[in-house]
Amino acid sequence: MATETVKVKVDSKEFEVKKYIFPTQQIPRLHYQDSEAEQLIENGQPVILTGSDLVGSAHHWDLGYLCSNLGTGQYTVYSSSDGKFKYYDDKKLPQNKSFKPPTSHTDMTFQDFATKLKKKDKKELIYLQQPLNDTVGKRIVMDFTNFNWSWANEIQKKNRWGSLTSNLLLVGMEGVVTPAHYDEQENLFAQIQGYKRFLLFDPSQFECLYPYPIYHPHDRQSMVDFENPDLEKFPNFAKVKGYEAIVGPKDVLYLPMYWWHQVESLHGYGETISITFWYKAAPTVKVVYPLTSGQKVAIMRNIEKMIAEALNDNDSMAPFMRNMVLGRYT
Repeated sequence: MATETVKVKVDSKEFEVKKYIFPTQQIPRLHYQDSEAEQLIENGQPVILTGSDLVGSAHHWDLGYLCSNLGTGQYTVYSSSDGKFKYYDDKKLPQNKSFKPPTSHTDMTFQDFATKLKKKDKKELIYLQQPLNDTVGKRIVMDFTNFNWSWANEIQKKNRWGSLTSNLLLVGMEGVVTPAHYDEQENLFAQIQGYKRFLLFDPSQFECLYPYPIYHPHDRQSMVDFENPDLEKFPNFAKVKGYEAIVGPKDVLYLPMYWWHQVESLHGYGETISITFWYKAAPTVKVVYPLTSGQKVAIMRNIEKMIAEALNDNDSMAPFMRNMVLGRYT
């Protein structure tokens, strides 16, 4: 079934985007020093930050520059025949014998990746996802050192986030889609080249998005196909409400922990280049009531993880959960 599209404008640029069955509202777009932006971050709400210059020293990064300066290290490149790059956990494959990975991945130099990217093979879309490491060249190191770390460190300290765990370099073709999922870390998502559309959902929408069981390789991913949702199997999806934003060069999106997000690389403006800043969660000093929707997701996830580890049998998980709930909490 072909997906409907609609045209949207951001500043002077027009984008043709997929139309879904759920309503969305726009994520606020504010200057990074705006007190409202700071309050949104403090409250764990998404916001697009302008003017931060977080990765200003990397705004000249394009394929040519990266080819010349990233070095000859190996980078992880994923490929997909339908353009969807749904994450899966390799470590969970032995316990899920019937699982068929939706994408394949291989390691190659950035130069080989760029050559492949320029061919624009519509039958095989590719997406590079790799933490920046010590194999990069001196110019990349210099650019990295000159990021606006003072502001990033200020945000980290003010919101009591844990340590920075990684800076992930993302380079993808137009049309690449990362289906809906949530992460367990805070994220400052910096856009360098191209445009990405984010669909975000508050953790309170958990019951509408039907995550896979915790033992499944697609753990933290939604089971719902947004383009062709099965409302008989996933009836609550009809009630889902989201947020939306188009993120372009020099923008930084604050993506709070436990917020669901689907990311789409838009057509018309070339490949997309992005860098993530992943931070561990703030330590819990004391529990404050009422619990936030994110805290409730964390509790559910930890209970599910504990039961899965105790049973040590995926087939026993569903009947155990049903016996615990049916007739008592339904």
